[in-house]
Amino acid sequence: MKILIVGGGGREHAIAWKISQNPNVTKIWCAPGNGGIARIAECVNIKATDIEGMVKFAKEVKPDLVMVAPDDPLVMGLVDALEAEGIRAFGPRANAAIIEGSKSFAKELMINCGVPTAKYAVFTDADEATQYVKEQGAPIVIKADGLALGKGVTVAKTEDEAIAAIRDAILDKAFGDAGARVVIEECLEGPEVSVLCFTDGKTICPMPSAQDHKRAYDHDEGPNTGGMGAFSPSRIYNDELASVCMEKIFRPTIDGMAKMGRPFKGVLYFGLMITKDGPKVIEYNARFGDPETQAVLPRLKTDLVEIMNAIIDEKLDEINIEWKDDAACCVVLASGGYPKAYTSGYTITGVEVAEEMKDVIVFHAGTKIKECCGMLQTNGGRVLGVTGLGATLDDAIKCAYAATEKIDFTDLHKRTDIGIK
Repeated sequence: MKILIVGGGGREHAIAWKISQNPNVTKIWCAPGNGGIARIAECVNIKATDIEGMVKFAKEVKPDLVMVAPDDPLVMGLVDALEAEGIRAFGPRANAAIIEGSKSFAKELMINCGVPTAKYAVFTDADEATQYVKEQGAPIVIKADGLALGKGVTVAKTEDEAIAAIRDAILDKAFGDAGARVVIEECLEGPEVSVLCFTDGKTICPMPSAQDHKRAYDHDEGPNTGGMGAFSPSRIYNDELASVCMEKIFRPTIDGMAKMGRPFKGVLYFGLMITKDGPKVIEYNARFGDPETQAVLPRLKTDLVEIMNAIIDEKLDEINIEWKDDAACCVVLASGGYPKAYTSGYTITGVEVAEEMKDVIVFHAGTKIKECCGMLQTNGGRVLGVTGLGATLDDAIKCAYAATEKIDFTDLHKRTDIGIK
């Protein structure tokens, strides 16, 4: 079996790592891939958003399956384009991926399906949005409507901060077209939980819970990033909460999409806030989360390729998905300055030493191999995701952080409190 993976970050490395464990998989391509993925797959220099180029390549090499991992190509319709050429593809079609591609669409879906969420309003006019903020007061949440690499959300503690976020998005176009429309939400309070679900549009199979850390610095301070680390399972997500989420959130969402003629097939990510009034949805993602995937997939016992094929064929109810009891913690090693300005091209040392440690997996995100000397170098904001496993969450955290101490590069930045709060 030959498989093409679309993407090139830590999530894609985790997916490639898991797929490579299937003995029937004889060839893996990854486009564009990275320095770590290159060890288990042939990396192809095609951008994930190059729909035409990706389809052309797939027609040339004829993979048995294409796994589309990132949000942008899903929203842009890569799965649709592949299927139109008779190529088997995993991921939601564009009319379903809109659940992530437009936050205003997602909010309307929640309201129509009775899914609990924050009160909200949508604006394209900066002055009207500013007036709404003054009426509602702070804290308040400002979100770019479209895709913004996980950075289009501002949890504003003051009205001035909220108004500045509105100006950045609508007037200064900090997120391009993605910020031309903003969603303004009430600020919910409570711990956050991420639950990713396998679904074929009918059957829903939740994965173990996880928790992401978005802020750049310890104690959840600093700007939002794509994610500075994650752990699984959540300390608070129990069987009772899981039952409530299935009844009031997961099932209504999947059924609502199907009724709209937008059946969702793939991985649907539910970002939840556990409030005093129960769980509420903060956001949907139309794919595996990053870095949650690096904490969740190492716990998966069932073959991932088998699951993906069952989803494509709408036979998810015919397989039993099993998980390890072990907990996992992923700590992101980032370039200093991320998510703002940072410098790449620094030599990375110690990865091999870390990988030799028991229960440690190092997933590459922003790395590359320097052609002249074969040295591993930094090539992005989030560079590596160091995952540790353990019988308990505390054991997994200790394992991950011990492994991070073996790795070094200039301007390395990491949070020291992943999984602790």
